[in-house]
Amino acid sequence: MSTDKKILIITYYWPPAGGPGVQRWLKFAKYLPEFGWKPIIYTPENPSYPLLDESLMKDVPEDLEIVRTKIWEPYQLAEKLNKSNKKFKAGQFDVGNNQSWKSKLSIWVRGNFFIPDARVFWVNPSTQFLEQYLKINNIETIVTSGPPHSMHLIGLNLKKKFPDLKWIADFRDPWTEISYYKHLKLTKKSDKKHRQLESEVFKTADITLATSYTDAENFRKNGANAFCITNGFDETDASTSLSMTENASKFTLSYIGVLEQLRNPENLWKALDNLVKTNSDLAENFNLKFVGRIDDKILKTLEKSSLKEHIQNLGYVSHDKAVDEMAKSSLLLITNFPNDSSKGIIPGKIFEYLATGKQIISFGPNEADVSKILDETKVGKHFGYNDSKEIEDFILEKFELWKNGNLLENTQNIEQFSRRNLTKQLSEIL
Repeated sequence: MSTDKKILIITYYWPPAGGPGVQRWLKFAKYLPEFGWKPIIYTPENPSYPLLDESLMKDVPEDLEIVRTKIWEPYQLAEKLNKSNKKFKAGQFDVGNNQSWKSKLSIWVRGNFFIPDARVFWVNPSTQFLEQYLKINNIETIVTSGPPHSMHLIGLNLKKKFPDLKWIADFRDPWTEISYYKHLKLTKKSDKKHRQLESEVFKTADITLATSYTDAENFRKNGANAFCITNGFDETDASTSLSMTENASKFTLSYIGVLEQLRNPENLWKALDNLVKTNSDLAENFNLKFVGRIDDKILKTLEKSSLKEHIQNLGYVSHDKAVDEMAKSSLLLITNFPNDSSKGIIPGKIFEYLATGKQIISFGPNEADVSKILDETKVGKHFGYNDSKEIEDFILEKFELWKNGNLLENTQNIEQFSRRNLTKQLSEIL
């Protein structure tokens, strides 16, 4: 198939940026040529990424055209004001009593001065640059991927200049519906501006993509022509990890990724603390592993409990190493924000978890989209943040199976979430 239809992908995150957000369009760009599309990436030349992962560079196709222009971001100033502002780049915050006055000030500045976000200074220069670029290169289709939602404003400007341009606005996370939006300390005027811009993007984009079923539904209610294409796993990553699958010498519950205060499953820690105290067999064989960045305050609390002896904290590792650590686990943990408005969040790593065939324990609001995926693939169980006794029963059941060598790998019904199949879906929508 000749790859003659060009598609320009406007994204802030691109390797060597780390984290799950990068992988969505990295993988689409990898597989789009199989479906008759030639992807071109437009990304900043000098971005300020919260996480780096050099191992993702090897996934960038050698012949992929990448166009870069300079960006100015105010984060350098914010980080001088307060070290913990580094978290904001990744959309994380200190909450409640953990907020200092500097934190409060920085959050207020971020929400009210930089609308929709601190990458807004790249919007006008990018619009001017791309206006010429699209004409010269005869590009008729563009994608904007947010957050940062400033990327969608570039799309909005270009669509106004070229009404025939086909514009796909890809929301890896919602805009005003995201859980931390209400923590931004917005004035009425700022809140109105965020909502106005979001609404304009929904109504102007030809297609809006969501990463979850609930988000797509919410976007449609707000006037978008929305479709859901979830994130997924890449068979080429998965096959290397699956061949390494081994039964760990301990019953290992692992959390892979960034764990922040707003998604802290305190009822799980309570259940584990209780199990370790009351079940000597489990206590002897139990390992709680963190791979990624765990909030200092969560770690301190755990280290004051009986779980202290069982914690293995590996810190941030490359994506490849993270996939290996998943494969060496017995049970994988996934957490989401507790509020109902987060039902539609499907953390990207669930798909990599699925690819390992390991059992999954999940926490979040009731009737979450994650729970739908776990039911469909039969690989685990989703709990609310109030359950406790059921959590203990679930963990003990898995421990007994592990002990007898019967904790089976399960990979049924997961091929629908492979990156190649998802790219095929995308090409059909295009």
